[in-house]
Amino acid sequence: MLPVSIDPETRDRYRRRNRAHTLFLAVGAILLLGLCAFTLAGPTGVVWAALGGGVSLVMAMHVSPQMVLGLYGARELSRHDYPQVYRIVRLLSERAGLAAPPRLYRVPSRMMNAFSTGRRDEAVICMTDALIARLDAREFVGVMAHELAHIVHEDIRVMALADIVSRMTSVMSVLGLFLVIFHLPGLLSGGGDVPYAAIAVLIVAPTLGTALQLGLSRTREYEADLGAAALTGDPDGLASALRKLERIQGRMWEAMMPQGARIPDPSVLRTHPQTEERVRRLKALRAEPGRWVDTGGRPHVRGHSPVPDTGAPRRRLRGLGAWY
Repeated sequence: MLPVSIDPETRDRYRRRNRAHTLFLAVGAILLLGLCAFTLAGPTGVVWAALGGGVSLVMAMHVSPQMVLGLYGARELSRHDYPQVYRIVRLLSERAGLAAPPRLYRVPSRMMNAFSTGRRDEAVICMTDALIARLDAREFVGVMAHELAHIVHEDIRVMALADIVSRMTSVMSVLGLFLVIFHLPGLLSGGGDVPYAAIAVLIVAPTLGTALQLGLSRTREYEADLGAAALTGDPDGLASALRKLERIQGRMWEAMMPQGARIPDPSVLRTHPQTEERVRRLKALRAEPGRWVDTGGRPHVRGHSPVPDTGAPRRRLRGLGAWY
């Protein structure tokens, strides 16, 4: 049994919000792609976009994790050198209901980072040497639970679909604008009406599609944070890890820039939510022990103690003892 330290009402409220946001953003991205396809080629374009997206998603989901790991120069984590890491991931995988723990890889890097890839039945968690070295056990458990939550929620599939939709929207937009420019002289010379509405759709579609994709990414990060807290029963562990990552990584990037050159990263352009908001939500998940009063070992002070003052002991009848 997990420790009962997650407020169920807050958890359910965040979960409903995350699912609603995911549905809204995913449907919005698909509708935007359909609108671009319809603008470009009518109903036939919508059919071809659906077929192309489906085939692309199937191909993307069957890409071996080894291809991704090869891009990062990742090496398999030695079970002999890191037995505690394997034990943590195995226990969390059992709690998450996975048939088998994901394979573990490491990247020799001074950056603190971790990511998951692959399918639920063939998943991989990759972490950097700096992450393993700098996080304490409690923080490391929180980060591993976060990555396992991504695997359990099939976020890799969700974000693959979002990426495909965004790329197809951009390609259709560029192709449509090229065709409009190619036919523009004929339209302006009286060969037909200029499709201003279609041009406007094609111009804003790539930007809007990217914004929807980034919004979906942030929502899935919130959901993974929620899943990690529910999996470990310890939202403070992940919150502490996020604060440490923000502090160390931010300091490293700022040291590489000239003084005053750092430009604030707008939240709408981030793939991950702002750390402050993630920590705030994690803190809100805790059951509130502050409402419980621990009076053990605390002396009574009249007017200040949480224990009510009932006066001196009184006796009812002889032999029946004292009562308060």
